[in-house]
Amino acid sequence: MSRLPADQDVLPGATATVREIDQQPEVWTAVSRIVEGRRVELDAFLDRLLERPGLRIVLTGAGTSAFVGSIAAPTLSRMLGRQVDAVATTDIVADPRDSFPEDVPTLLVSFARSGNSPESIAATQLADQVLSDVSHLILTCDDSGALFRQHSGRPGSHVLLMPEAANDEGFAMTSSFTSMLLSVLLVFGGANDEAVAALVGAGRFILESQQLAVESLAGRAIERVVYLGSGALAGLARESALKLLELTAGRVVGYSDTALGFRHGPKAILNERTLVVVYVSSDPYTRQYDLDILAELRGGAAQNVIAISASPLAEPHEDSWILRDAEDIPDAFAAIALVVYAQLLALRFSARLGLTPDNPFPGGDVNRVVQGVHIHALEE
Repeated sequence: MSRLPADQDVLPGATATVREIDQQPEVWTAVSRIVEGRRVELDAFLDRLLERPGLRIVLTGAGTSAFVGSIAAPTLSRMLGRQVDAVATTDIVADPRDSFPEDVPTLLVSFARSGNSPESIAATQLADQVLSDVSHLILTCDDSGALFRQHSGRPGSHVLLMPEAANDEGFAMTSSFTSMLLSVLLVFGGANDEAVAALVGAGRFILESQQLAVESLAGRAIERVVYLGSGALAGLARESALKLLELTAGRVVGYSDTALGFRHGPKAILNERTLVVVYVSSDPYTRQYDLDILAELRGGAAQNVIAISASPLAEPHEDSWILRDAEDIPDAFAAIALVVYAQLLALRFSARLGLTPDNPFPGGDVNRVVQGVHIHALEE
């Protein structure tokens, strides 16, 4: 049963987006089962690579798919005890030699909803061209996509397909984003039943209990939303701002930064119509900086400030949203549930503006799968 209103009078033009936001807790359970069902072959592919101390791991994707990597990279670096880099496909394609400055053994982990974006395909091809020793792990949602087809059964490549429901039909990536993020954390970190159970519970809590709070917030006279996050949550802030821009067709401006970076000029964005959302880290050290900026904003010129945290805050506040029973999971896992708040907020802003979230750009100015990209040949 849907936890979001499916009535077209309430959220017109949002059938797919509503379904894909609402289904996420169940999709996360399916992701966990798929990864565990593929564990033997995943480990066979990865173990021989991870035994190599000089292996470089690069997480890549475009747009929302790139943010999967930026959220996961810090946590995977800590899990694996080695550097894991997040480099967008758009950066790889634009400048492959600087993206791969050293010809070292590399595992390129590609995230893609459809796998049909020109950069998704070109990034893997350019890695093959620039590097003498590269392997590919493809995490995608579409078994008919070009990336899936090009790497399925190919030596040196391994493809992991997300649950069918994760192949979003709506314009904005929702289920696909959270599914790929959870899958990469489980692929490299191993089974984590407690974290998955916590995520499922937290997601259901948001969808069942937080709808009125989100709807009320979207009803305020807001023209700009700033998302702040530190560490792994910096990538979450970027994804949250992008969701808002996409679903409101840019009519509500979304911006993102880190807690410390925001003071260095970007704070100029604040005015009486700006909403600031601070994602508060559960890491005890990082958390201090998030709480500092939160206190500063609430005590200063910012009139609309929301704190969102997986862990309880020492000082209760009416504009603090706390996940239920999720305080013991790392920030990268928590981001999978926390982003549901941003998805819902973007959906409600879109509806308030009279837009159609399933297709906010009926004129085709921005497309679900990027168009207009010409891939230029890289000279040897």
